Amino acid sequence: MNRPESNLTPEIKSEAIDRLFDLSGLRVFIPGGYGAIGEVTAVAMARRGAIVAIAGRNPERADALAERLRTDGANAFSFALDARHPAEIADVTQRTAEAMGGIDVLVNCVGIQREQALLDVTEEAFDEIYAINLKSAMFLGQAVARAQIAQGIGGRHIHLLSVRAQLALRGRGYSAYCATKGGLAMLVKQHAMELAPYNITVNGVAPTFIRSERIRHHLEREGFRDFILERNPLGRIGEPLEVVGQIVVFAAPAGSYMTGQIVYVDGGVTASQ
Repeated sequence: MNRPESNLTPEIKSEAIDRLFDLSGLRVFIPGGYGAIGEVTAVAMARRGAIVAIAGRNPERADALAERLRTDGANAFSFALDARHPAEIADVTQRTAEAMGGIDVLVNCVGIQREQALLDVTEEAFDEIYAINLKSAMFLGQAVARAQIAQGIGGRHIHLLSVRAQLALRGRGYSAYCATKGGLAMLVKQHAMELAPYNITVNGVAPTFIRSERIRHHLEREGFRDFILERNPLGRIGEPLEVVGQIVVFAAPAGSYMTGQIVYVDGGVTASQ
């Protein structure tokens, strides 16, 4: 049997290793980019050299964060976006691509929760959560994919999920939230398969409770903070900065061979249930 004369193992180049987490010049679109995780994502992307566009239903907050990034020397844009409406998603995505000269990375931080016990769930609340948590992800992915396919250079999609994509929560009214986050986990996988031929990767980052104003009402409920800490193997609430590291990995060269994956940033919660 003839053996190949050349070594199949590729040469490990120091320059490639140095670029593993380099985001320089990447054009990053962050819908929902001014919440706790969205904000740290925008700041991290900008500080690592990316061009950033922040969009959301509160244009004042988006404008303020973009101005902060520009003051720090970054190239940043902001847009008003109500992600409940696919036509508006398509329009804002197009305007974002025009402003940045294209879109390399989507980081979808759009999401809400309206807690209602099963017997009290209203159609209005369920439809709103579905429209914002799941339907918007579908059409953000579609709009950005269209732009990226036209560019012809591949791209990355990163969606923010939750451990509720995998785990229900006893004693709480999470029917709509869990259903939409579970649906989003499958949407990530399906989009990954359909976009792989275009060298576009699609992944998800799924945190548990992360310290922010958004969970203040949970932490202030008698006994609930202790419940959270007792079931978390690391025994503490996570920080937004601990989530953004995985987002950077998916966006950077380090994440080029990962697609269709959900990474749980949860202190070990999903490993222990």
